[in-house]
Amino acid sequence: MQKTSARLLALLSLLQTHRDWSGEDLAGRLDVTARTVRRDIDRLRELGYLITTVKGPAGGYRLDAGNRLPPMLFDDRQAVALAVALQSAVGAGTAVAEDAARALATVRQVMPPRLRHRIDLLQVTAVGAVGGPDPELLLELSRVIHAREELRFAYAPELDVGRRVQPHHLATWRGRWYLAAWDLDREDWRVFRADRVRPRVPTGPRFEPRELPGGDVAAFLRGRFRGTDGTTAAWPCLGEVVLHRPAAEVAPFAGDGIVEELGPGRCRLVLGSWSWTGLAAALGRFDAEIEVIGPPALAAAFTTLAARYTRATRPDPSAASPTPAAQVDVEGEGGPPGRVSGGVTRPCG
Repeated sequence: MQKTSARLLALLSLLQTHRDWSGEDLAGRLDVTARTVRRDIDRLRELGYLITTVKGPAGGYRLDAGNRLPPMLFDDRQAVALAVALQSAVGAGTAVAEDAARALATVRQVMPPRLRHRIDLLQVTAVGAVGGPDPELLLELSRVIHAREELRFAYAPELDVGRRVQPHHLATWRGRWYLAAWDLDREDWRVFRADRVRPRVPTGPRFEPRELPGGDVAAFLRGRFRGTDGTTAAWPCLGEVVLHRPAAEVAPFAGDGIVEELGPGRCRLVLGSWSWTGLAAALGRFDAEIEVIGPPALAAAFTTLAARYTRATRPDPSAASPTPAAQVDVEGEGGPPGRVSGGVTRPCG
């Protein structure tokens, strides 16, 4: 016979299947007497579970919603789905993001090591709120990326055509999940929508990862989506910085930028704007220390903006002669040069 605590958990698991159970069925499943089942039901009620008695010839029990949240049990798939959903809520920057982070830490702490390891592999470049594919699919894609195993899959809607790739990175872009990979048959880099990937087993041999074009996933995606409406690549002024703030806190407010996690409390952000000072001002809203990676025009724009803000703090700006900003020719990576002149930044285009 199981110990009382283990038996209570087993009983609760049965009751959570959302069906009526007779006392006789529960006793048979748990290998105990009907009297023991009644005592265990009373113990669960004391813990806060609303278990009603079902009328009928044999009688029975049903687990209903109560007036407070008692402890719950999840199977492996439910636990994984819950953890992925909580990660998405944290990255989405909603009003419940902080509570979601606390709930995720609690769930992760009590997970079996095999599940905790799978959840820890799911580290993606996050941009904004993300819905997306089945959590099990994301976990499998993360696994093969970390294991450096070739991936075989069908790609919807052409499910009869097989693809073979060396998966490199799982990222999000404007609310969709993407897999960046080297296509072995086409001998070129490809970007696949994760929700259209249908993995096949077994996976292929291990491989030595190649270097992404552009050097990192942000540059790679920027190039692949260049010219599409509303993406970062369409902006005439495009800059790259390191922010001393977690990626999960930056991503919800990055718009069409690309956020890449660099470690605890740091992330890389590639963002665009219509002017260099406009971009510098937009980066200031993250309220974090900023390291400018490039281009030099962005660093010059921060200098111009700092001088402008300093003048704005004077009681009588007209009493002191403003510090003129030097004329600086700037050339953006995404468009023709702009000009910073007399403290006014003209659009890069």
